[in-house]
Amino acid sequence: MTPAARRALDAASALFYDRGIHAVGVDLIAAEAGVTKKTLYDRFGSKEQIVVEYLAARDERWQAFLAPYVEAATTPRARILAVFDASRDWADAFSVKGCSMVNAHAEISDPAHPAYRLITGQKAWMLALFTGLARDLAPRRAARLGRTLMLLHEGALVAHGLGIFPDAIDHARDEAAALLGAAFHDASAAAEGKRG
Repeated sequence: MTPAARRALDAASALFYDRGIHAVGVDLIAAEAGVTKKTLYDRFGSKEQIVVEYLAARDERWQAFLAPYVEAATTPRARILAVFDASRDWADAFSVKGCSMVNAHAEISDPAHPAYRLITGQKAWMLALFTGLARDLAPRRAARLGRTLMLLHEGALVAHGLGIFPDAIDHARDEAAALLGAAFHDASAAAEGKRG
């Protein structure tokens, strides 16, 4: 990516997140980045493609941010809770207005939009992550546990973004910890019953 294209994507990313995708036009992106509209269209082709690249870059940054949290955790339970810890720290640093994917979906609900698949794909990735981590803790209940963890996580992101109550992500983490305690207990009891 050329320096001008990088400036344009950085400007678009900040504007889309702060003001909303529909509220930001190509003229404003060009002005903020100090580039011409021609440069934008030469590099990206359309505003829709700028949106796609904004969301893809944000998701890539999130996954890179999350990885060390999960990798540093030493137990299945700790790895799951590490996702909530990473989300809290990410939200404090980069997402004061809530999840960029949720916010984008509020504006882009048409499956034909090129960003739609990216938005829903990111949430599918999160569900797969939670389900995979849950499998290490309670293999028989992994799918159900993964969905429940995803609901806690996503609800916390929305509550955080709306400022409904303080420490929403920490609250969701506490609820996840209680859920995991029950799931581990149930899995252990089932295993014990099989041995008996």
